[in-house]
Amino acid sequence: MGIADGDGRTLMSEWPDGWFRGGQGEDRQTTDDADPGGTIGGAARESVPPGQVRGGLQGVVPSGQQSPASQRTAAPPGAWPEQPPVSSRARLSTPPRTPGRYPAGSGGRGGYGGPRWRRWLRPRRIFGIIACLVVLALIATAATYFYLNSKLDRSAILVDYPGRPAPGSGTNWLIAGSDSRQGLTPAQMKEYSTGQLQTSVNGLSDTIMILHIPAGGGRPILISVPRDSYVNIPGVGMDKINAAFSIGGPALLAKTIQSDTGLYINHFMDIGFGGFVNVVNAVGGVRICLPTAIQDQASGLNLPAGCQVLDGGEALAWVRDRHSFATEDLQREQDQRIFLGALLRKMTSAGVILNPFKALPAATGVVSNLTVDQATQLYQLLSAGRALRNPLTTTVPIANANYYTAAGDSVLWNSAAATQLFTDLQDGQPVPANLITGSTLG
Repeated sequence: MGIADGDGRTLMSEWPDGWFRGGQGEDRQTTDDADPGGTIGGAARESVPPGQVRGGLQGVVPSGQQSPASQRTAAPPGAWPEQPPVSSRARLSTPPRTPGRYPAGSGGRGGYGGPRWRRWLRPRRIFGIIACLVVLALIATAATYFYLNSKLDRSAILVDYPGRPAPGSGTNWLIAGSDSRQGLTPAQMKEYSTGQLQTSVNGLSDTIMILHIPAGGGRPILISVPRDSYVNIPGVGMDKINAAFSIGGPALLAKTIQSDTGLYINHFMDIGFGGFVNVVNAVGGVRICLPTAIQDQASGLNLPAGCQVLDGGEALAWVRDRHSFATEDLQREQDQRIFLGALLRKMTSAGVILNPFKALPAATGVVSNLTVDQATQLYQLLSAGRALRNPLTTTVPIANANYYTAAGDSVLWNSAAATQLFTDLQDGQPVPANLITGSTLG
């Protein structure tokens, strides 16, 4: 196939004339000028007299003359390829590249698309890479979530019973901090001055709090319940509230709280001494600013005044200390609320969340050392953690902090004020400001 002019003459052909078997193209002139090296295709060229044939081809004829068809010798079968198929259009594409050169605008060795690094910057390729990274991140997040969710220690704690309060407005968490030594070695018990557990298998609930998360998205409220509160324990009678945990474990404590407050408890979480120490250490300690130096022989506490980062052992001693304060347990409860908020803020800080070497150990440390009710899932625990970062804080209204009973020195609630506080929470009503006492470091 070629390109013809207006008279039908062929101007340019995309195939050399006469190269195919049976071709009628022009004879080629083979002279020393045309092939000064004396070779054709790399092989030595032999001299052929005019009129003779070589390799099935007729000898060279003078330039500009045509050999008679009768004098042409056909090539043996197989000596030349068949005629190629006729192309429907001439090839007018870019001429072949010169070896070692690149087309203008090609950008060098990267080919026509530019350098290789530039090819990676194409929008489609970038979008594909980002999409792959997002998918991998989602898979990793989902796997981590299900792993942590499976590590929660669930127990049948919140069970129905006759007279249990009906579900109210918002969500209520019962948070207990027991004196369980599980997770502590004998050496750690000695170092932290915890001693051996002497009471019962369940121990005592040194810390009891109620976290209320409003349904409308208002500010959460964290309420401390003094461990010496003199209340009615279902099936036991009047006693200090921490005895409920010792007698019947978390289930009886939850039942007692619901019976005496009228609140419906949606979720429960409990952590012991060993778990507390592990969690604080996992986040790299918690910063606390003390107004005065504290020394407590009972807990082994010896801290200077000022801001400092407490490790697990120091933090445990500090939240257990009550002998350093005139109001003892009542001040300790405020310190516990302040420390809990500081711990949750540290756990959810960018320095922990964005550092997998801190985030995963911290999260694993929390879920591995918590006991929760049978229905609690990890996402609900995360919701409670966010609420504990900066809640309103208070203590159950108290009528007498030194109420002498058959159980010993106890705490007597202010019945009217306590009833109003818990009723407002249950019904989703604003709590009077005078019932929110706040928290101050001792």
